[in-house]
Amino acid sequence: MRKIPIAETLIEKMLFIFTVAGSLVIFFVIFYIFSNGLPVLKASGLSFFTTGGWDGQFTSAWTAAPGQEIWRFGAVELIAGTLLTTGGALLVAGLLGMGCAVFLAEFCPPRLRRPVEACVRLLAGIPPVIYGVVGYTTVVPLVQSLISDQLALEMVRICVLDGTSLLAGIMVLGIMITPIFVILATDALETVPLAYKAASLALGVSHWRTIVKIMIPVARRGILAGGIMAAGMAAGEFIAMAMVAGGVAFLPNPAHGLLFFLEPVRTLAANVFINSEVLGKANMESALFACASVILFICIIFSLLAQLINRPNLKGGRSR
Repeated sequence: MRKIPIAETLIEKMLFIFTVAGSLVIFFVIFYIFSNGLPVLKASGLSFFTTGGWDGQFTSAWTAAPGQEIWRFGAVELIAGTLLTTGGALLVAGLLGMGCAVFLAEFCPPRLRRPVEACVRLLAGIPPVIYGVVGYTTVVPLVQSLISDQLALEMVRICVLDGTSLLAGIMVLGIMITPIFVILATDALETVPLAYKAASLALGVSHWRTIVKIMIPVARRGILAGGIMAAGMAAGEFIAMAMVAGGVAFLPNPAHGLLFFLEPVRTLAANVFINSEVLGKANMESALFACASVILFICIIFSLLAQLINRPNLKGGRSR
């Protein structure tokens, strides 16, 4: 029987300790967030998820007399803003990122691939505040140019149309998460066995049809996992959304037609950031932790979906 070196045993024990410590820290963070948000979630019940008026409730809670604290809040505008911006950004990232991933995996010349991949990874590492600044100085004026003075006057009683909007949020957030999706989708396409592609081409199937009918379906698990990771990143973004999405707890009305996309929104994460100065006031702090709890719950759902997609008995390519 081979004797295990002492150094190897020590490294194994240290890795085990670090794993347990990391797991405990994650569990503590989850428990801390949910426990601090529980008072408002308990007092509000389902109305926290089905009713609105966050800004008015927050103002009332701030000005309430001692002993008359408000513990009931409604965050439907914030939840809707998070889901709308995340869903729209994921659609943008899917449309742009899939084309870029296919190009990198199949059509990019070898000499060009390394610089392009370096640029994509560089874009993935740019701080969100940079995307926010660029979005505020380029995307917001572009959206504002679509709004006439007459239209702004007609809508002023409902909301202010100044360019910071759902559309601007979707565009900036979509561009922000596209590099992450491209990296993961490219890796997924590269895990497809070459024999699949060779067999399809040998049967006379065109290269494009091989990609669409063979490679993408086989790699769909890795692609979906990349989309879920990008969606989780989008759901937690706050700085850029506070800058370009409007920063107003407002629920866009689909009955307004295309104006729906020009109306302002505020996400859960941006709401925590914007109202962070109230931390220390028990009821308002609990309300912000309740928003953080919803974000955490959404991210946990995304994580579970990723685990479900990566099950070994599920057909399709697997992300590396």
